Amino acid sequence: MSSLRLLAAVLFLVGISVTGISAARAEIVEGTDYTILPQPRPTDSDGKIEVIEFFWYGCPHCYELHPRIKAWLKRKPKDVNFRYVPAIFRANWIPGAKTFYALEALGETDRLHDKVYEAIHRDKIDLTKDEVLFDWMAKQGIDRKKFIDAYNSFSVQNQASRSTHMSKDYSLTGVPAIVVDGRYLTSGKMGGTPDDTIRTMDELIEKVRKERVKK
Repeated sequence: MSSLRLLAAVLFLVGISVTGISAARAEIVEGTDYTILPQPRPTDSDGKIEVIEFFWYGCPHCYELHPRIKAWLKRKPKDVNFRYVPAIFRANWIPGAKTFYALEALGETDRLHDKVYEAIHRDKIDLTKDEVLFDWMAKQGIDRKKFIDAYNSFSVQNQASRSTHMSKDYSLTGVPAIVVDGRYLTSGKMGGTPDDTIRTMDELIEKVRKERVKK
């Protein structure tokens, strides 16, 4: 066999191997890449496929995944509805949940959601302490009293309580955790890298689409 033919044959076999690996990676496996919730949870997405990211501002893995979530949101399919839900496993997670809901109540989520992550992980500011948090919010241009009122409001307290119940109802064992259609759960641990988590999420969305067509 000539050198050119040998090279062509090698490249052909390599191409087959790469294709095979890609195909294998596209197949997500229950128990490895995702789990099925013991009890399906109701969704409220007007017929769209619901995707929830459960997070905690203090979680380094959530912080690492967050830029990928933001990039994904720019290409989010039209048949998908996405929302963030702050998880609560321990008492020191409550301030983060209340912070998120207070920002939501004030219409400041889009502007400050990323900055809260950065303050904690990049600037090493302890936003679980009320006075530190309130001062930090004031520096971001939010009226201190308005934020305190929102943070301590009955509505935010109720939402934080609901987050606690949801963390249990969705059988969460850690964060970040992504639930698709109230049935399928993938997490940072299961998905490997943050990019793998996004890939698994996309595959689960496609899985739900196919299941809906069969009905």
